[in-house]
Amino acid sequence: MKTNSLLLFVSFILVLTFSAFTTSDKDAERGKFVVVLDAGHGGHDPGNMGNGYKEKDIALKIVLEVGKMIEKNPDIKVVYTRKSDVFVDLFVRGQIANKANADLFVSVHCNAHHSSAHGTETFVLGTHRNQTNFEVAKKENSVIFLESDYEKKYAGFDPNSPESVMSILFSQEEYLDQSIQLASLIQKKFTNRLKRNNRGVKQAGFIVLHQTVMPSVLIETGFLTYKEEGGYLNSSKGQREMSTAVADAILEYKHILDGNIGEYAFIEESATNEEEETPTQVVAEDIHDDITFKIQIAASSKALEPKPYNFKGLDEISRVKEGSLYKYFYASTSDYNQIKQKEEVAKQKGYKSSFIVAFKDGKKISLAEALKTTAN
Repeated sequence: MKTNSLLLFVSFILVLTFSAFTTSDKDAERGKFVVVLDAGHGGHDPGNMGNGYKEKDIALKIVLEVGKMIEKNPDIKVVYTRKSDVFVDLFVRGQIANKANADLFVSVHCNAHHSSAHGTETFVLGTHRNQTNFEVAKKENSVIFLESDYEKKYAGFDPNSPESVMSILFSQEEYLDQSIQLASLIQKKFTNRLKRNNRGVKQAGFIVLHQTVMPSVLIETGFLTYKEEGGYLNSSKGQREMSTAVADAILEYKHILDGNIGEYAFIEESATNEEEETPTQVVAEDIHDDITFKIQIAASSKALEPKPYNFKGLDEISRVKEGSLYKYFYASTSDYNQIKQKEEVAKQKGYKSSFIVAFKDGKKISLAEALKTTAN
């Protein structure tokens, strides 16, 4: 009897100890910058097979290496949509990112074409600017036909129809600026450091990006059908270099977000009045009824008091939490000309990537839609 009681007591202590460690781990992950890495294709879907290389294998090796690199940063948590050669529905990939409350979604692929096309390009969700962009999206979206019950999952979506693809674009609109910012950093690393042919940042209707509710990009690391490039991407050297470029771009993106606030932007509140620059030119009003314009100056996992000393002396700061990120806005007005002046003030203070956003009835809308409203 004593032995049984002792065993129960020891078991109880072990459970408490395990629970404490589990809670600590969860607590440690709170506030982390979450990056979801998505290796395209997998399992019975090899992707393209240009020159005999397998897109699914190359994408996975690059993704695992990127994850290993950025996980060295204690403020970053990495989530993978797959870590082995398995097939994952496009629908599920987005679910994984959303469930993780991710701050970024990065999908890695390899391109193919019947011509001598080569080079890197990084896509964000958006309108197809030309037929070539549509063809790239169509190729990647056609993976849904390998999924069971795809008709139900995607509600009649047809990858071969430009009209069908256009219908999925609006959900990512509010993240477009940040997606483009990350895509641009990735392309710069590929071009300036690795001297890869730069095919630019492009917009197209990828389902895997549509499923996510955070800044998201899809990287085409090169063309397996171009012999020299295919060999490079299939090599350990090529995969290591591409992974390093992507990892560095992600880290730089996070640094930009965090670098706009807090200790990086500290200015004593007492110095605010004499240092703040204000526009002197008087311009006509351009009032838009029921619309509120603001300047988004930063987005970060850090929750700071919206005080001038935290934001380089700027006042009129507001803070909104979206997912795991806090977004910080400067100024608030229905006058579009006035908000443009405020944007210049923000840029003079060092917020070079700040931009105007519009709200109607408390909900964010596109700037184009806001400017369509009749001005007084």
